[in-house]
Amino acid sequence: MISVEQAFERIVGKALPLGTEKIEVAKASGRVIAAPIRARRSQPGCDVSAMDGYAVKSQDLEAGSTFDVVGESAAGHPYAKALHSGEAVRIFTGAAVPAGADQIVIQENVQRDGDKMTTAQRASSGQHIRSMGIDFLEKQTVLEGGTFMTAKSIGLAASAGQAHLMVHRRPKIAFLATGDELADPGQAKFSDYDTVDSARPQLQALVEECGAEVVFSGHVGDTLDGISAAIRNNSGADILVTIGGASVGDKDFVQEAMKKEGMSLDFWKVAMRPGKPLIYGRRGHQHMLGLPGNPASAFVCSLLFLRPLIDKLMGRPAPCPVGLSLPCATALPENGPRQHYMRARLVGEPGSRMADPAASQDSSLSTVLAQCDGLIVRPIGAPAIDAGDAVMFLPF
Repeated sequence: MISVEQAFERIVGKALPLGTEKIEVAKASGRVIAAPIRARRSQPGCDVSAMDGYAVKSQDLEAGSTFDVVGESAAGHPYAKALHSGEAVRIFTGAAVPAGADQIVIQENVQRDGDKMTTAQRASSGQHIRSMGIDFLEKQTVLEGGTFMTAKSIGLAASAGQAHLMVHRRPKIAFLATGDELADPGQAKFSDYDTVDSARPQLQALVEECGAEVVFSGHVGDTLDGISAAIRNNSGADILVTIGGASVGDKDFVQEAMKKEGMSLDFWKVAMRPGKPLIYGRRGHQHMLGLPGNPASAFVCSLLFLRPLIDKLMGRPAPCPVGLSLPCATALPENGPRQHYMRARLVGEPGSRMADPAASQDSSLSTVLAQCDGLIVRPIGAPAIDAGDAVMFLPF
């Protein structure tokens, strides 16, 4: 049995980002760029007005207050001539500042009479002008490689003139739940002996939130041939995740089926609870992860190992989850020989939150998991603590 840290290093630490593909910038949300993005243009490409008003030479404001309005500059339609002393150009927000002008007098501060403009505005060179390249310059790196793309970074990439981005490929994930007792959540009727297949949709939602692509999701009964065939049929997935059947009971065929289909076993069993019977191995490029079947066990293992593995394959930073220090709302006894991940709620007012462990830590209870905000992490052999003592809390 290995530690959580050792398991993390073997699963995530040794994983490499997947290959790259080029996609449209508008479709890059949730993706990670594989190389720096450099601007194809300066933003803005010339000096532009930040306000509606009149472009003037600031030195003219010292000499007098009346100007000849000689033209207009609108966004996309610049005034093509150079500005001379005593002249003003009507200008609108985003329009190019005419050559020779170095100040914008806003329209609220002028009086207009035909082709004459009068103002008491004082000289202030550069006022209300956005200088060329104030946002970024041509060839400047605007986003570093490894950036996780969101709406705001997509906007920046588009502003830089990039219609397509080179990103790391999304991991393809296949989910296989095992068990004769499993029932689909939508079936018309349930027997007393059914167990609803809840862990699979739960984990599917978790990995899709991370940006992974689920290419298969199904379940199979407790037979070696059936499990083997399902594993064999999903050899193209980057990660194959099985749920249930990871232990050593008479009906637990997952590890045997994985080996039969070519998996090189790395480890089985981790010193943690819930989630001790965790299988990990490789089949060529494919990561194979065998999770325990109880919903909380599968969820905790996915938070600790599957989600960081997805991050690593997508080119994102993937540190081992450790959480943050918070006071514990109740006393806790000494911990045993496995690292304990206790489901807990956050209680108290903002700024004085405490982690309150659920009364029952039974790994089969979906209600407890749904009502909690994260996990209290109790290291192996951790001493007993009193209410108010600090614990590590891993939010989810």
